[in-house]
Amino acid sequence: MSDRNYTSLKWRVHARRHPSAFLLAAQLLSMLAYPLFEPSGGGRVVFGAFGVLVLALAVWVVNRSPAIKWIAWIIAVPAFVLSVLSVLFASPDLLIASSALEAALYFYAAGSLIAYMMSDHRVTADELFAAGATFTLLAWGFAYAFLVCQAWYPGSFIGAERPGEPRTWLELLFLSFTNLSAVGLGDILPISPAARVLTMFEQLAGVGYIAAVVSRLIGLTILRNDRP
Repeated sequence: MSDRNYTSLKWRVHARRHPSAFLLAAQLLSMLAYPLFEPSGGGRVVFGAFGVLVLALAVWVVNRSPAIKWIAWIIAVPAFVLSVLSVLFASPDLLIASSALEAALYFYAAGSLIAYMMSDHRVTADELFAAGATFTLLAWGFAYAFLVCQAWYPGSFIGAERPGEPRTWLELLFLSFTNLSAVGLGDILPISPAARVLTMFEQLAGVGYIAAVVSRLIGLTILRNDRP
């Protein structure tokens, strides 16, 4: 077997064993790439391209979890199409529609991964990757929900810089991560009733996820390590 074939086989084995790791890596890479292109105005295009990749990986991971697969495809197909069209044509309406569908898909994928992690009493390496991927899926899902909220209710969010302008995608994602993790830095604030309701739902999701899922994985890992 040649080195190329061996490397390809090794990556396929890793992909089958740890699909959640690839999803988590794609999400983290997209966050690293976005600030590099945002000053030149290409940030949305880059993030949109990564978004299409993440959507594909999310559906792939859902297909490997005990979820209803056809629901993921019903959400994913129009989300794929609208996401690509919103990048190509820079249309605000297409962006809002694709954001709503992407939020729905990320929430569904997060729920599927939670069901996958809760389905047995054995903690695998992929379940640990799934814990990180689920957190980022929830953060992205709420960030897209914030984007839709801002479009429907202008002025829903205010920031320390440029307070009268709409928040950028990266700012809303930053708000989502700080809110979900209960850090709450407070330089971006929800001020409309709809935005505050969404924020409260995300806070509840973050606390519930840590309490029900992460603590369970930690407890099972400790029990496994304590066994003789």
